[in-house]
Amino acid sequence: MPWDDKELIEVLKNNGVVVMPTDTLYGIVGRAQNQSAVERIYKIRKRNPGKPCIILIGDINELKKFGIILTEAQKDQIRRYREPTSFIVDCTDEKFSYLHRGTKTLAFRLPTSKSLRNFLIKTGPLIAPSANIEGLLPAKTIIEARNYFGSQVDLYIDGGEIRSKASKIEKLHKDGKLSTIRE
Repeated sequence: MPWDDKELIEVLKNNGVVVMPTDTLYGIVGRAQNQSAVERIYKIRKRNPGKPCIILIGDINELKKFGIILTEAQKDQIRRYREPTSFIVDCTDEKFSYLHRGTKTLAFRLPTSKSLRNFLIKTGPLIAPSANIEGLLPAKTIIEARNYFGSQVDLYIDGGEIRSKASKIEKLHKDGKLSTIRE
């Protein structure tokens, strides 16, 4: 996968918006800690403004950047998963309302791919909704993504055709129990 592309890392570090392959689908990604990049992605995707996005992280300790401290029970649950799974956890800090959109929760995913995790350590956490206009099918190719977004995106990274499915989503409670949101 093309996650060691220097231009890709540079564009993201400079708060750009990129369409690239993730561990599941093509995503339209930007730095989660940059509110203007986040809002730009919502606008480009025509995403429901009340619906939070999944955040990709390179290391579990990255959650501290969002004021999230996991219990040992929660960490144990995350370690058990070998398939792409996004976990919803509580995030009550109002300074992250541009991410949690009033839900007071954030969904994050720690990819199983070591090369993608290493890339995320270099860029910092990225919001990564699927590359499509709200309500339409996720792009399987860069050509489909370009048809959706045209010149509104700073960079397109071609990872070939992607036929994976979206991640499973689990609500991760403080006691480590899970509630399945999406299979």
